[in-house]
Amino acid sequence: MSLQASDFELFGLQPTFALDRAQLDLQWKSLQREAHPDRFASEGASAQRIAMQWSVRINEAYNRLKDPLKRAAYLCELNGAAVNAENNTSMPPAFLMQQMEWREALDDCKAIKAPASKIEALEKLLDEVDASQAQVLKQMAALIDVDHNFAAAVGQVRALMFIDKFSQEVQHQLDACS
Repeated sequence: MSLQASDFELFGLQPTFALDRAQLDLQWKSLQREAHPDRFASEGASAQRIAMQWSVRINEAYNRLKDPLKRAAYLCELNGAAVNAENNTSMPPAFLMQQMEWREALDDCKAIKAPASKIEALEKLLDEVDASQAQVLKQMAALIDVDHNFAAAVGQVRALMFIDKFSQEVQHQLDACS
């Protein structure tokens, strides 16, 4: 196996969006046991350095594969459809309107003075955002695994980036209420 192998090759998995998280976790533990630098303590600095490189590579791949957003972006890039989120922020008008509505709803939540009412409003908003996130993940899975339409999946990746960031923002507001 090469350090340049894809994350999927490294873990012995098919390059699909849907994956078995338990299988991924088991494979990660197995690979880490094999490559752990402590196993090479008696073999000298060179072997330890190589083991450390493998350990870092395994962890990077695991972190990318376990996160649906990172995994989707990675699959798109592997298939020639770069996300380029920092350069391409275009989104469909309906999604932009949804973003604006969520921002207004969050501002409204922040203005609520009664703690219990504020928490209730924030939880309701978070539920709505979570439902939207689940829908985008479902659409992304179909675009990647069924349609193999990586160009269209890029738009879903960008949408999920926003939803994920916004969800964290709402969660932060909820945590501040506690």
